[in-house]
Amino acid sequence: MSMDRGPMTYQPKSDFLREIIARGFLADCTDLQSLDDALIKGPVTCYIGYDATAKSLHVGHLLNIMLLRWWQKTGNRPITLMGGGTTKVGDPSFRADERPLLTPDQIDANIAGMQRVFGRYLGYGGGTTDATMLNNAEWLDGLNYLEFLRDIGRHFSVNRMLSFESVKSRLDREQSLSFLEFNYMILQAYDFLELYRREGCVLQMGGSDQWGNIVNGIDLTRRVVDAQIFGLTTPLLTTSDGKKMGKSQGGAIWLDGEMLSPYEFWQFWRNTTDADVGRFLKLYTELPVAECDRLGALEGSEINAAKIILANEVTTLLHGAEAAATAEATAREVFERGGAGDDLPTLTLSAAEIADGISVAQLITRTGLAASGKEAKRLIAEGGARMNDAPVTDAGLMIGAADLTQPIKLSAGKKRHALVVLAG
Repeated sequence: MSMDRGPMTYQPKSDFLREIIARGFLADCTDLQSLDDALIKGPVTCYIGYDATAKSLHVGHLLNIMLLRWWQKTGNRPITLMGGGTTKVGDPSFRADERPLLTPDQIDANIAGMQRVFGRYLGYGGGTTDATMLNNAEWLDGLNYLEFLRDIGRHFSVNRMLSFESVKSRLDREQSLSFLEFNYMILQAYDFLELYRREGCVLQMGGSDQWGNIVNGIDLTRRVVDAQIFGLTTPLLTTSDGKKMGKSQGGAIWLDGEMLSPYEFWQFWRNTTDADVGRFLKLYTELPVAECDRLGALEGSEINAAKIILANEVTTLLHGAEAAATAEATAREVFERGGAGDDLPTLTLSAAEIADGISVAQLITRTGLAASGKEAKRLIAEGGARMNDAPVTDAGLMIGAADLTQPIKLSAGKKRHALVVLAG
């Protein structure tokens, strides 16, 4: 197989490849030119696999969801493959330890939650370019072990599997790699073969950490049915300050509105670092590339207007235009209420948590504005605490759900602020 490690030397003609290269989605492709030829003839079927390890997808998945959306928009058919079978094994790639194993019911609930998110970005149905959702449990659950070893296992070289970066990193650190996990690669490769047979699927896409797994699937399919299929990977994104995309202090940035409010989601994008704005606009919105570059090049206070466009565009795709407009209006209101800086730490409370009310001193502690309840009370007693810019005098003041119809801004002194919002 020819590994085209310099994808930019060839100038593609298909709409899909031109669009994604211009936007920065392409890290690697096994044969860019042949894939381009197939796309020009179109429509082509591709898939991305997702393990069902959580009941929602998070911002870390969004790059590849947008990739599938462009795939569909340019007249091709996407498959979202849910790993109902492989989740029972766990992907060893770059992990220090084994994943906890989930029950079938947990896996099914997770798949249903992920389906809701996919439904926001992709059109599912029975048409030629409609998306299809499949679950690899369909073909993995009923495998006969001896037949599988004989028909599939014999095509895998253990020497080669040990040389993959994802496995090597574990072995180099002398961490145990169970036989269960070692099988994961074989099962994942088998998925590609099955999807080729069942759905005529000729492309697998994924993050660049999946390169080894994708190549395995291509090799296997070539050996078993002698077909040419392709792999394409996207860069593993880090923010300009080197952090993994989508991880915030408060945990994962979920794409499910019940797990993370649309306001907080909007806020996450609004707080993008200046240096990332242009790049994120290209990857996470559908604004024309030239417009993304123009907005990304703005400086000073003007870049804040670009961040609001970014937040609105990304939030509209996921939660709808109304949710984005509400989030922008809320943010404006909160910031104008005392001009608090951009990046406010946010505490999200569930309705259950505040059913009996919660004291303002507790809120000050939980937002991190004070290190302890004692320190919060002292801050109030010394007149340094404010709520929505009004001084707080009573440490026992109770806050209930009715007080949180709008976010509450808490302040300690002049410079430290935090927001309290109600989930959902």
